[in-house]
Amino acid sequence: MCGVVGIVATKPVNQGLYNALTVLQHRGQDAAGIVTWSEEHGLKQRRSNGLVRDVFRQRHMERLQGHVGIGHVRYPTAGGAKSSEAQPFYVNSPYGICLAHNGNLTNYNELAGLLTREDRRHLATDSDSEVLLNVFAHELQLRADGRATPENIFDAVEAVHARCRGGYAVVVLIIGYGIVAFRDPHGIRPLVLGEREEGGNREYMVASESVALDAVQFRRLRDVKPGECVYIENDGVLNARDYAGETRHTPCIFEHVYFARPDSILDDISVYKARLRMGEQLAGKIVRDFPDHDIDVVIPIPDTSRTASLQVAYHLGVKYREGFIKNRYIGRTFIMPGQAERVQSVRRKLNAIDLEFRGKNVLLIDDSIVRGTTSKQIIKLAREAGAKKVYFASAAPPVRFPNVYGIDMPAAAELIANGRDIEEIRELIGADRLIYQDLHGLIRSVRHDKTAITEFDTSCFSGEYVTGDVTPEYLAALEARRSDAAKQARKKKRKRSGAKVVSL
Repeated sequence: MCGVVGIVATKPVNQGLYNALTVLQHRGQDAAGIVTWSEEHGLKQRRSNGLVRDVFRQRHMERLQGHVGIGHVRYPTAGGAKSSEAQPFYVNSPYGICLAHNGNLTNYNELAGLLTREDRRHLATDSDSEVLLNVFAHELQLRADGRATPENIFDAVEAVHARCRGGYAVVVLIIGYGIVAFRDPHGIRPLVLGEREEGGNREYMVASESVALDAVQFRRLRDVKPGECVYIENDGVLNARDYAGETRHTPCIFEHVYFARPDSILDDISVYKARLRMGEQLAGKIVRDFPDHDIDVVIPIPDTSRTASLQVAYHLGVKYREGFIKNRYIGRTFIMPGQAERVQSVRRKLNAIDLEFRGKNVLLIDDSIVRGTTSKQIIKLAREAGAKKVYFASAAPPVRFPNVYGIDMPAAAELIANGRDIEEIRELIGADRLIYQDLHGLIRSVRHDKTAITEFDTSCFSGEYVTGDVTPEYLAALEARRSDAAKQARKKKRKRSGAKVVSL
């Protein structure tokens, strides 16, 4: 999962891009980058591995001059954790184009081959974002007639949709022209459009989540529609065109379960209220499955499960307590690059408050259980703190299938629920009882009357892939390339080669 942002303003956008990336940091901790442009200063860029606060120092910010710019925070799905794959990416033809991308192309291998054989474009990385950039650049070049007109850009994006499959939300800076933003025809990955008035002029911003708009004081206008292309010219003129092909709006439901911040609104759905409803649905499931429960206290696993846990405690009529204190300087364990790092980070990240556990039957609630690493370690912490019984509940259904649209769940074998029933999972994580949310309960939680969304991508729970092109062979190849074992093998190979990378 990654975060993207783009701003067209009348004043320098460097600080606005930086502020937006800091509130999107939860979407990627591996690398960050900003590209800015103005007629006076030309193209400026800074991108490197690390957190936003570490990548951008004062000297970098002073150099990032320009009233138009895009930014990106990354964690690796396709490709790897290398500075050379920090985004935005750049190609110089036509015009000079920079691109930042959130998602994953399911036909990456096919596209990479076509680009090198037929489009005569060279690829410098293993990233599908570079493939997407070159597809867009090639299609725009075919339509170039001296200037990049809105019609040329819209037609190029339509061609991208025809060639690319998977989930993607994209921001593009075309040097001298403006910013282009678009989503895949299923709207799997989120993208929000905002505006503000500045000195009588209209300024625009696009970002992965509405919380980024709030941080830079832009008003949320609407979500970019599935397949839609939005083109904001350097002088602030907004152009938009709906996709002429078939669309089926199926946003990723896991955004609401885990990734998105609770203060964001995605596709007219409040993440916070969706998580409140998840708690209500989960409480009903607990009552049905465990009617004679002896739960003394509900304790959330911080931070994402707090909202749902409050509702569970309220509807069960038991105490809600904060039993774990979180070290906020440790990254999110789910998006850490290897299993060993995830295991080690749990105890560095969480510390139990003994008096909330001692002699009590506790119900621990998490937003989801993916690999089971964190769940097992936290249950162990609760027992060490003196809990009499440790029950565990997940606000999401069992994650049994890989996610192929931009979330790092590539290997079915690494998912604790894959091929196991709930009792087997309970034994593995060491809980006295394990309760999962039902899929229909989760869908009811996220849907509500004010949104036009009627269905979601629930592939990691259901195994149903909305793009219709995900085969068992594709999943096997993906696992071979992106499993923890494959990542560790590549890491060892890089160490043996002694390769060095240079930040820009």
